[in-house]
Amino acid sequence: MRLQAVTLVVPDYDIGIAFFVGKLGFELIEDTPRGGGKRWVMVAPQGGETRLLLAEGKGERQRAAIGNQTGGRVGFFLETDDFDRDHAAFVERGVTFTEAPRREDYGTVAVFRDEFGNLWDLIQCR
Repeated sequence: MRLQAVTLVVPDYDIGIAFFVGKLGFELIEDTPRGGGKRWVMVAPQGGETRLLLAEGKGERQRAAIGNQTGGRVGFFLETDDFDRDHAAFVERGVTFTEAPRREDYGTVAVFRDEFGNLWDLIQCR
């Protein structure tokens, strides 16, 4: 078994695509209309296996989850093979880091916030 996808609630499909594809450099795997304004939108890091299913928040309960899907904790971990390259590219594209990069026993890491409020780790493991 493997984890194929994780759902991430976003305010709008196109805004989600713009962030993940435009700023993080993810690949748009699929964008298929499902009727009634719904779409099946899958993105993934270049060469990555696990995908994000972008789900447009509908209704009060789903919209309340946008940016707070893990209760304010880092919930997503984006591993890189070249921290300096990817950190610089993210900064250049306007990604907001909440801290400067730091070296830990397990590798180099920095926390960033997506445009919706969720916290992510950019990490290069040793």
